[in-house]
Amino acid sequence: MTKFTFKSDNANQQYIGITAVFPTSVASTIIELPSWRPGRYELGNFSKNVKSFKVYDDQNKQLSAYKSSKDSWEVDTSSTEFIRVEYQYYAAELNAGSSYLSDDQLYVNPVNCCVYTEETFHRKIQIELSIPEKWIVATSMNEKDGLFEVENFDTLFDSPFVASANLQRNHYESGGVKFNVWFNGEVKPDWERVLKDFKAFSDKQIEKFIEFPVKEYHFIIQVLPFRRYHGVEHLASTMIALGPGYDMFDEVYEDLLGVSSHELYHVWNVKAIRPIEMYPYDFKKENYSRLGYICEGITTYQGDLFLFKSGVFDEEQYFKEFNQQLQKHFDNFGRLSYSVAESSYDTWLDGYESGTPNRKVSIYTEGCLLAFVTDVRLRKATNDKYGLDEVMKRLYHNFALKDKGVSEADYKELLESISGENWDDFFSDFVNGNKPYESILTEALDYLGLNLVHVPSDSYEEAKLGMKTTRNGKEFVVKAMYPGGPAETGGLMLEDSIIAVNDYVCDGELEKWLKYFDEDIKKLTIQRFGALMELTLPEVNRNFYMTYSIKKQESPNAAQKKAFEAWKK
Repeated sequence: MTKFTFKSDNANQQYIGITAVFPTSVASTIIELPSWRPGRYELGNFSKNVKSFKVYDDQNKQLSAYKSSKDSWEVDTSSTEFIRVEYQYYAAELNAGSSYLSDDQLYVNPVNCCVYTEETFHRKIQIELSIPEKWIVATSMNEKDGLFEVENFDTLFDSPFVASANLQRNHYESGGVKFNVWFNGEVKPDWERVLKDFKAFSDKQIEKFIEFPVKEYHFIIQVLPFRRYHGVEHLASTMIALGPGYDMFDEVYEDLLGVSSHELYHVWNVKAIRPIEMYPYDFKKENYSRLGYICEGITTYQGDLFLFKSGVFDEEQYFKEFNQQLQKHFDNFGRLSYSVAESSYDTWLDGYESGTPNRKVSIYTEGCLLAFVTDVRLRKATNDKYGLDEVMKRLYHNFALKDKGVSEADYKELLESISGENWDDFFSDFVNGNKPYESILTEALDYLGLNLVHVPSDSYEEAKLGMKTTRNGKEFVVKAMYPGGPAETGGLMLEDSIIAVNDYVCDGELEKWLKYFDEDIKKLTIQRFGALMELTLPEVNRNFYMTYSIKKQESPNAAQKKAFEAWKK
């Protein structure tokens, strides 16, 4: 059995002391560190955090460990029955996907920092924690006699844990499953509210899938004193970083519900229903897939919709979330040049950063909107007998439970089987192509008695000048421009700092100065790489950036009302 020991000594240095003991029966052993983590499909390069890497044989003699790749070490093990690997891992990032050590907690995502060998990958693992006596541990791992055990490295890599004296815990039951809710950090939980709402969306999700993939589940929430929104799915738990703590049950509460429902849905979709290219995971290299619109897009759509279906969100709250996806879609002109399937493949390249302007789209946003259209099209074709819930249930029972990965062809075949329609054009035009979504969104919304509404942005700079800025002190930095709008044609560049309008310093009031000179030529004084220059923006009698939303039709017919009610059940 492989055994890991984690030490929290000298926490101010933020290096976790890690010891791993591996049995070995081969002449040469490659010790690997994962190069990425599930839930974030990009290379993580975790080995950059490893210090003082040493390997010893069964006689406590140090062995030479040669770097064979950026994430691996090769060791001669011809004369030993086991090896002991000792190293330190720098843990200074407090989010939902990294590891963190301080004087008040040891937070470990094993996939960041646990080495493995091919010989022991599928064998049982034991974990020992050297932590202060008063600390308790939040994790999905099984505990026995003060030690934790998992079946193999796949499970270990999906079993984060937090050890701290500040953990608060409660639980509820749904579908015969125990759901634990942990808060770590400064927060005063409204347990009655949390357990009621969490149970409601859990009940509804389990109802649609019939069963839950695991016997016990853990929501582990890192509460931060500043604004943060991040969640990562795991086999039997989720790590969530959210803040600020003082607003957790006020302005941040909808975020808590949204991310929690999203991550719970991932237990079926991605942790169980998985792209064929990721079945099984290969931790040594990129696992390219074009199915991000299923993994993250459907989860984004269903995570919010289940809050509405379960009554946790009212209509206004749900429409607000949907409107945000619409706005992101229409504000991103990468939708006109790159498909959601291509963007999924490229998460490994630049999927989690803004990247080159207008080059790609978000698998979360575009996938969410396509999931909505797919859901409604299925309902329309089957007279509201089946929707996307039925598709996902069949993917779970016919693929996940039979240890099979899912391909695009499998997904498309299932849509066609349920609807009785041909989906060739949908996939070629919208999934693998970049045809505008307006027509399919409008048609789907109309079926439910809803309209797609767009009006000029309330922001003068967005609507009239076609630019988006962020404030930096008393200046304003250009972050986005509408293609062909006054800002772009007038010569502005991204990251230009706007200092003055018509020779009047903005002084933190760009919007007011622009509105003041509404009828006048607008001369901007900007700073670009330390140089000052002046640009004059052309006058154009039209609006550019728009605000998008959905609204109920004033007089929906009986069929539309019936469809809307069926959709939200």
